[in-house]
Amino acid sequence: MSRTYRIAIIGCGGIANGKHMPALSKLKNIEMVAFCDIVEERAVEASQKYGAEGARVYTNYKELLTDASIDIVHVCTPNDSHAEIAIDALEAGKHVMSEKPMAKTAHDAQRMVDAAKRTGKKLTVGYNNRFRADSQHLKKICEEGELGEIYFAKAHAIRRRAVPTWGVFLDEEKQGGGPLIDIGTHALDLTLWMMNNYKPKVVLGTSYHKLSQRENAANAWGPWDPAKFTVEDSAFGMIVMENGATISLESSWALNTLEVDEAKCTLSGTEGGADMKDGLRINGEKHSRLYTTEIDLKAGGVAFYDGATERDIDLEMRMWIKAIDEDKDPVVTPEQAFVVSQILEAIYESAKTGKAVYL
Repeated sequence: MSRTYRIAIIGCGGIANGKHMPALSKLKNIEMVAFCDIVEERAVEASQKYGAEGARVYTNYKELLTDASIDIVHVCTPNDSHAEIAIDALEAGKHVMSEKPMAKTAHDAQRMVDAAKRTGKKLTVGYNNRFRADSQHLKKICEEGELGEIYFAKAHAIRRRAVPTWGVFLDEEKQGGGPLIDIGTHALDLTLWMMNNYKPKVVLGTSYHKLSQRENAANAWGPWDPAKFTVEDSAFGMIVMENGATISLESSWALNTLEVDEAKCTLSGTEGGADMKDGLRINGEKHSRLYTTEIDLKAGGVAFYDGATERDIDLEMRMWIKAIDEDKDPVVTPEQAFVVSQILEAIYESAKTGKAVYL
């Protein structure tokens, strides 16, 4: 690394404390110098724990952006403010990492892409599941053509009963949706990335509010308040790509099922298949016999990008800063993240209208 980068955190809640700040703090070439939150106490606590000497605290992000010494901004706020803050930060000359999903709407996601192009600053989105050991290994298999042409895939984001009851997760106005935009977005990003296919043609979707109105429901984080549960409890989509490939997307926070998988994908290609259902498994046919290979990811090895194996969120942050330092595209490009938002929005639209959405 050629220099030290000064980073600002906007939104000092759960995702900033659980992912961004701990991972960034492990990097020697960064300093977290500014912290912003509408609840000042949260920004103060983050500054005290992770801030460099002289770090400043803000409650208005626009004031933060006037600091010309800040190089990078991390946007860790609710979905409805991702676009506004990210665009303002890009226009202020900062590189930006926004938490997923890219934006609440596809229109706003496109505005973010346009702003990055216009300003020449780097923009990425926090799809950290790309950086898991199984994801990295499967990506290499896909890139080397071992699966052939991948023409059918499943994106899995299924929880049996794990509805997030804190923050604004149940608020459709703030978030834009429920499990589809929250965890379905991870599974879809992972699947599109493996297929290296970002040209959707038509989308058909359904969404449900079947369990959200239950009182005193069993839930990993305690019962939810039905009156505040304004988003779907499950949503499903079928996406047909321009080349004819099909993707089935499934997402839920609450569903009566024992098949629970989150941020995983299943791939079917002309030369083989793969899934993340029970570890990473590759399947196919050789010498007129079917085979299944289980990949041992505990045997060490080297991270897909470079360096020793490390946690997904640590690798994500390191590769992000490296992309800036070396003036290369980030692993998650804004154009890729836009397509994820475009498809998610189409699923919601199709669910409301009962009609297929052509893109």
